[in-house]
Amino acid sequence: MTPFGITAPGRILFGRGEAAKAPALIRAFGSRGIVVHGSNPARSAWLVEALGPETLALPCAGEPTLSDLETALTAARAHGPDWVCAFGGGAALDLGKALAALIPAPDGPMEHLEVVGKGLPLKAEPLPFVAMPTTAGTGAEVTKNAVIGLPDVGRKVSLRDDRMVARLAIVDPALTDGCPKAVTLASGLDAVTQAIEPYVSVKATAYTDALSRPAIGQGIEALMRLMRDEDADARDQMAWVSLCGGLALANAGLGAVHGFAGVIGGMTSAAHGAICGALLGPVLHANRVATDGEARTRLDEVCAALAEALGSTLQDAPLALQAWARDQGLPDLAALGVTEDQHSGIVAAAREASSMKGNPVVLPDAVLRDILERA
Repeated sequence: MTPFGITAPGRILFGRGEAAKAPALIRAFGSRGIVVHGSNPARSAWLVEALGPETLALPCAGEPTLSDLETALTAARAHGPDWVCAFGGGAALDLGKALAALIPAPDGPMEHLEVVGKGLPLKAEPLPFVAMPTTAGTGAEVTKNAVIGLPDVGRKVSLRDDRMVARLAIVDPALTDGCPKAVTLASGLDAVTQAIEPYVSVKATAYTDALSRPAIGQGIEALMRLMRDEDADARDQMAWVSLCGGLALANAGLGAVHGFAGVIGGMTSAAHGAICGALLGPVLHANRVATDGEARTRLDEVCAALAEALGSTLQDAPLALQAWARDQGLPDLAALGVTEDQHSGIVAAAREASSMKGNPVVLPDAVLRDILERA
C-alpha cells in the first residue's frame, strides 16, 4: 500500500441536532469572536445570540472577492476576536476561513494568495476556525484553502495553508433542510464531483478511496430524490457525501472539472456548483475515452455507479448525467455567461490550475475545447 497522510479538522461532529452543541464548544476558544453568515442573517441569529454580546456578525452575500475580504478583514481586526465561525454555504465558509488565517497576519492577502499574489506561507498561526455548512456541496468545512475571486483579472485563486483546516466542523444536515431546488442541484452536483474526482485522481490513496468510492452512487441517488421532493433522509445522505468529498479532495486533489471551474468562476458571476455540474458529464466522457489501465477501470466504476442510478448504460452514463441535470433546470455554460470566443483562453488558464494536475490523464487542448463545447 502506498504511504499517505491525512489532513482533516481536529474534530468533526456529524448528524441532526449537532448544531445545538456549537455555542458551548465555540465559547471554549474564547469569549470574543466573529460569525460570518450568508445573505440571510436570520438563519444564524440564534447562534450569534447564544454566543453573547462580544460576537460580531459579518455578512457574506456571495462568493467572496478580494475587495470583500479586505473590507471584512478591516472590521474583523478592529474587533480583536479570539475565534472565527462561518455559518453558511461554501462562500461564507471560504470568507470565514480566510479571515481566521489573516486576522493575526502582519500583512495583507496578496502576500499569500496563489497565482496573483506571492503565495507565501502564513507568518502567524491562524485563529481557531469553526465551520458550520448550511448547504451540501463544497466540502469547505474540511479543506485547507479559501477561494477568493479577483473580478478585475477574471480569476479565482486560493489562500492555502495546512494550518487553515478548521479546529471544529459541525455538519448538521438539518441546516440544509428546505434549501431551494436550484441551490440543492448545483451544490449537490459539486458534492458528487468532489467524490468522483479524488477517486480517479492520480493522487488517490487508500484513505480517499474509502471515502469517495461509496459516496458516488449515494450522492447521485440522494440528489435525484431531492429533485423529486423534500426528503430528510436524502438531506442526511447528501451532507454525508459532501463531507466525504471534502475530506477526499483535501487529501487527493481534484481534476479537470475544478481546473476549468476556477477559471470560469473568475470570469463570470455563475455559482461554482452550477459550473461544476455543467462540466462533469463532458469531463467524465473525455477522461474515459482517453484512459486505459487502472485509470479506465476507476472511470468505469464511476460510470457504472451513475448508470445504476440514472438507468443508463455504463458507456452512456456521462451524457445521461448531463441530460438529467439539464432536465432538472441546470443551465449550460453558455447560459452561465461563457462565450465560444473565450474557450481558448479558458483552456490555457485551466491547464495551469492546480486542480488540473490531479486529472487521471493529460488532455490535449483540442479535447479540452471539446469539453467546453459539450458543456
